[in-house]
Amino acid sequence: MSQHVMRKQPNSKMCLVCGMKNSLGLKAFFYELENGEVLAIFHPREEHQSYPGRMHGGIASAILDETIGRAGMIKYGEDMWGVTLEFHIKFRKPIPLDAEVRAVGRITGENRRSFEGSGEILLADGAVAVEGRGRFLKLPIDRIADFDVNEQEWRVVPSREDPQEVDL
Repeated sequence: MSQHVMRKQPNSKMCLVCGMKNSLGLKAFFYELENGEVLAIFHPREEHQSYPGRMHGGIASAILDETIGRAGMIKYGEDMWGVTLEFHIKFRKPIPLDAEVRAVGRITGENRRSFEGSGEILLADGAVAVEGRGRFLKLPIDRIADFDVNEQEWRVVPSREDPQEVDL
């Protein structure tokens, strides 16, 4: 099903998942979709492997955790972040290296202090490689870390490859 991209989310400098200056990071980009989900797009490299040619399960967990957590930014804005309280993952298929990988995350429930979410990592053919679900504490960034927007280079990084529509 085709989804319109509503907005691109910011990246930072050194985050393992979205840091643009982290030489070993995923450098993932995140997009808010019209259906209220977040889409992450990244290209795993050899440094992200476990077995030759396969992405490490810990890296898969990290991208899925970040993608689901970022779904909170759609609902609560960039001032309220999700801190992972618990995370459950199920691996279905290996994720190859050197090919675009997509992760999708969404909020599935909430209360005053936390939200729950689920998501999947999708292979190029649309097959689900990994499923995850978690619970996240809602906290403003200043209660999580000393986060200076300018120092962390927290901003949207335009790319010619940014999609306007995506098929999921």
